[in-house]
Amino acid sequence: MAKQKKEKARFKPWQKIVSIIALLSLLTGIGFLSFPAVSNFFGQQRANGIIEDFNNTRDNIVPADNSGKPPVSGVTAKSHAEAVKKGEVDSEGYVIDGDGNRTSDSPVIFEYDLNALYRDSVAYNKGLINHQGTVDTSDYTKAALKMSDYGLSNFYCYLSIPSIDMYLPVYLGANDDMMSCGAAHLAGTSLPVDMKDTNVALAGHTGYIGRIFFDNIRKLDPGDSVTIHNYWESIDYKVIDYKVVKPNQTADIYIQKDRQLLTLITCIKSKGEGFDRYLVICEKK
Repeated sequence: MAKQKKEKARFKPWQKIVSIIALLSLLTGIGFLSFPAVSNFFGQQRANGIIEDFNNTRDNIVPADNSGKPPVSGVTAKSHAEAVKKGEVDSEGYVIDGDGNRTSDSPVIFEYDLNALYRDSVAYNKGLINHQGTVDTSDYTKAALKMSDYGLSNFYCYLSIPSIDMYLPVYLGANDDMMSCGAAHLAGTSLPVDMKDTNVALAGHTGYIGRIFFDNIRKLDPGDSVTIHNYWESIDYKVIDYKVVKPNQTADIYIQKDRQLLTLITCIKSKGEGFDRYLVICEKK
């Protein structure tokens, strides 16, 4: 009997099209599944870079008494404004040469300006003590202080919570731009400096596409450590309570006499319509 020739499988044109569509759908699905993780990775890397630059900048401070040999090559001024006027740094604080080219890898900051920022921060906090409950929530989006007046970006400090692997820069003003980059300080609440009679309120997104901000603060338990790192010190707090409140319930961010508090705030889906607020209340150790 003659051997029958095996015919090669032939795909009809419509079958090829279906196969291509199926493959593209699979790749698209994988892309959608991996996008949040990839996006969050790069977002966290960016945040880590900002924090690293912040720490490097804190190690590169020009003393207020800038006499004798300049501590930073090419800088003889004692303040950012004076250095810009002299043409020693650009508007962002990077050291420049005579042609305006940057010669430093990170901006320099001036002790003179930091001293002024600290004084103004303390004065701001003291001014809040007798005005609790009178702050319009629409003001939360504004920056408590204008950081450019001190030759600095709007980045005031950063927040670290090792138990949930959170390291976030903190910006002044809870507006959309600031909250898309990290945590945000609510104007009308205490600035994060080490002093009693304060309640620092920091807000962060939950469910932000491609980034993890305050999503995991619901995993915090009483006793967990939370630290704020500003230009002058690191302030250690511990979690003492957590609760869910309505957006118009603001008593928990008021200052309490002789206490040093930190309140972390994020949105949480309400049992009804809209969103409630999830608070993590911390107190200095």
